This record gives sequence, structure tokens and C-alpha cells, in this order.
Amino acid sequence: MTDATPIIAAQRLTKRYGAQRGIVELTFAVDPGEVFGFLGPNGAGKTTTIRTMLDLIRPTSGSVALLGLDSHGRSVEIHRQIGYLPGEFALYEHMTGRDYLAYFADLRGGADAGFVDVLAKRLDSDLDARIASLSHGNKQKLGLIQAFMHRPRLLILDEPTQGLDPLIQQEFHRMIWEARDAGQTVFLSSHVMPEVERVCDRVGIIREGSLVAVEDVGALKAKAVRTLELHFAEPVPREAFAGLPGVSDLEVHGDVVRCDVTGSMDAVIKAAARFELLDVESHEPSLEDIFLRFYGREGGDGR
Repeated sequence: MTDATPIIAAQRLTKRYGAQRGIVELTFAVDPGEVFGFLGPNGAGKTTTIRTMLDLIRPTSGSVALLGLDSHGRSVEIHRQIGYLPGEFALYEHMTGRDYLAYFADLRGGADAGFVDVLAKRLDSDLDARIASLSHGNKQKLGLIQAFMHRPRLLILDEPTQGLDPLIQQEFHRMIWEARDAGQTVFLSSHVMPEVERVCDRVGIIREGSLVAVEDVGALKAKAVRTLELHFAEPVPREAFAGLPGVSDLEVHGDVVRCDVTGSMDAVIKAAARFELLDVESHEPSLEDIFLRFYGREGGDGR
């Protein structure tokens, strides 16, 4: 990432609802051209964070800047430059999809009608059907087109693939990659771990209103526990692997060694190199495995 001004910069952002928890002292930054995943189960504080960022609700304390502008004092200017898909949104049921998109295009000062048609084709969206006749998934497609159609500097998408079939989800992922390649920034809130793992550069994990991790997806996975299985030509002594840094749950059964490794595998590989090694199986953790590790502590479910 560059040293340019962050597209999103939150400082100790807090929102409380009386005695109830909302979000607590969130501090994070999203860089230009980045796809940032905001991961957590329903009730963890994802939507509250987004609504506070957009000045749709006011923070109890802390601050957030979007596009280098104060989200409260410059909200109108900010909203012109972003594409926003709420997790739940209302549509004008009497309109056609085309009328609805034209209305929003006028509010923003116009949008390329040809690009709207391209997006509609990619998402298999019938813009001439009345919104009242559309399924939830087809309404979701209109919301996505509305967010993307003016090529905003910043896309803020709250659970964007809910209701979409797998083929349309794949097309959406391609749209995200293209937006990043074009220099746009994406803030994507989701509880779908494979989606975040596939499209995001970095991820913030929110648990019960607090951030528990903000890291590169690759770095986060590298810190997680990996299961390693080593097959040797002959039986090996347990002592060769016992006590190595990062190694736990060690099992040695003749010529097979199984263990969990946290962090670098350097010590294990060097120990294995002393013997004739036939095969190595490494079971890499998914982002879902890491997520469950964070949320599994103390029996918490993030709600």
C-alpha cells in the first residue's frame, strides 16, 4: 500500500444505544485501491459501523473520515463520491428497474446509460420489469447496479451477495476485482468467509462490537494453526520434533509425524531434513477456521 491519505480512517469510533453495546472504539484505516473485508456474524456491529461511517447515525464518540473528509461535516460531498448498498434497503415498488436507476443517476448528476446496461447484462437483471414483481435476489441486483453505475471512488457494500445465485456471485466477484484494478476502493461487509477470502486484500474481524484483528488475509492465515503430516522412509525418533518452537499436538507413529504448527514452519522443516523425507501434507487453514477460532473463545457467538 502507498502512504497516500486513507480512503477510510476511523479513530476510536464508538456508538452506544443506552446501556446496550453498539460498537466500541474501532480504529482502522482502508487504503486507496484496497478491497477491505469487514467480517463478523449478524449482530457483531457491522451495519452499525457502516451507518456511523456514513453519518446516517451519529457516533457516541470518536471520528471517521471518508475520502479525506470528515464524515459528519462533509457528508453531502462524500455521498456524491461513494456507491452504497445497504444490508436492507427499500425500493420504489411501482417503478421499473430502469426508472429506479435513472432516478438515482439524476440525484448524483448522471450516470453512463451504456454502463448501466452492461452491468444489467452481467448480473442478468431485467430493467424493464416492475420492482414489485421481482424476487429478493433480483432486487439485490438492482441495488448492486445502483452502487456501481457511477464508478464511485469508494464502494461500501453491506452483505452484497445475499439472495444471489452462485453464478451471479462469481460475476459480482469479477466486478469487485475490476473496480480494484481501476483504482476504486471497496469496503465489503460480510459473514460469508469464502467470499471475503476470495476477493479481499485485508480483513477486519469484529466480535461483539470490537475489532479482534485487522490484517492481510495471507498474514492472518500464516499466523493460524496449520496441521502438518510428514512421511519418512524409516521410523523417526519423537525427540527430533518434541519441543520445537510453534509445534503442538505432536504425534509420532513410526515413519509418520503429525503435528500442529503455529507461525513459521522453519524449525520443523529443518528437523525433518535430517531424515529421508518422502512426502509432506500441509492442511492450510481457511479464513473460516480462523474466524471460528476468534469467535469460539469463551463460547461467545458475537451477538
